[in-house]
Amino acid sequence: MKKRLFVIGCTGSVGSSVLSVCRMFPEHFEIAALAARSSIDRMLSLAEEFSCPTLVFSDASAALRARHELRSLGARAARRSVLSGEQGLLEMASHPDIDHVVFASSGTGAIGALMASLRSGKDVSLANKESIVVAGPWVLPLALRPDQIRPLDSEHNAIWQCLSGEDHRFVRKIFLTASGGPFRSFSQEEMERVTPSMAVAHPVWNMGAKISVDSATLMNKGIEILEAMYLFSFSADQVDAVISPNPFIHGLVSFSDGTFHMCASAPDMGIPALSALFHPLRSPCDRKNTPVLDGMKISFETPDEIRFPSIRLAREAARREGAYPALLVGADEVAVDRFLSGKISFPSIPRIVESVLEEYTGPSPSTFEHALDVLEEGRRMAAKASALLEEK
Repeated sequence: MKKRLFVIGCTGSVGSSVLSVCRMFPEHFEIAALAARSSIDRMLSLAEEFSCPTLVFSDASAALRARHELRSLGARAARRSVLSGEQGLLEMASHPDIDHVVFASSGTGAIGALMASLRSGKDVSLANKESIVVAGPWVLPLALRPDQIRPLDSEHNAIWQCLSGEDHRFVRKIFLTASGGPFRSFSQEEMERVTPSMAVAHPVWNMGAKISVDSATLMNKGIEILEAMYLFSFSADQVDAVISPNPFIHGLVSFSDGTFHMCASAPDMGIPALSALFHPLRSPCDRKNTPVLDGMKISFETPDEIRFPSIRLAREAARREGAYPALLVGADEVAVDRFLSGKISFPSIPRIVESVLEEYTGPSPSTFEHALDVLEEGRRMAAKASALLEEK
């Protein structure tokens, strides 16, 4: 039988990759519901393409406009259901007509839906870092069975595949790979002259502005270290990152006997989507972009924490745990936004994050709601630190 999917964040880069897999295999996957913030035209186009009966908009005004537009398109289109807000996400995430929920959106808005999906026993493909880094202690225990949560990010999906069937007691260390970003060879002086347009030009992946800047500072890799620590239940000392400029190896696992498992593929988000959606089987065919091994060169190097302090800050947050992962995520959101708007320099991003981690004196979160409060406190503290920098 076809797997009936609910794709949250369907208009973004990861969601689009998931839908491209569904186009490849219409005999295996049915799009039962789609969710986005407010992309009305794109959502209506996808609903028509995939004969999707239900659309969810997190923006209530977009939902109203979509209903009006559907009525104008005729009786068949008007039969589509349009839901809105967190309640709409929750309803579809736990709906009996959904088998598998894909979380491809960013931010914390879909964490409640993720929890509802897990409680109702649905398989989950996950590419939302915040849900694990901020709310992992409350989200992960809701999984009812192994592999109910399937990582969609290329690095975490690679680690997931490398760990398949392995006893975690014999894992020495896991390594997430990074391209090094567009400024891998820049000096500290050159970093001061980096502009927003330079920072959003990622050398490998086509991503949004925020994630591209995080990749350029290596904060994205730092946050992925935190995510992997929670997702795979390893200590901070067991999770690391390496620079690998050739985007072929996505993750490595070192075992107690001195061997390594590595997962490699073309840099294509559709490939981890294949593994997550088809699990426990393999896709019957590839994406027609498998690299040729002849002449390929692979190298690894340690990230430079002097020029790229963000990864050091993330490791520190991982070791301290408690409030610090959520603080780091909140502070980074604001710092990146200030950089993209031209208010602070590129190296000021990690400086602001570090100041927030150093100055926080509050308690560790004891509930999911408290964790969201800590996230907001990180944003508030970063906004204050940024304002002080802007005055100078």
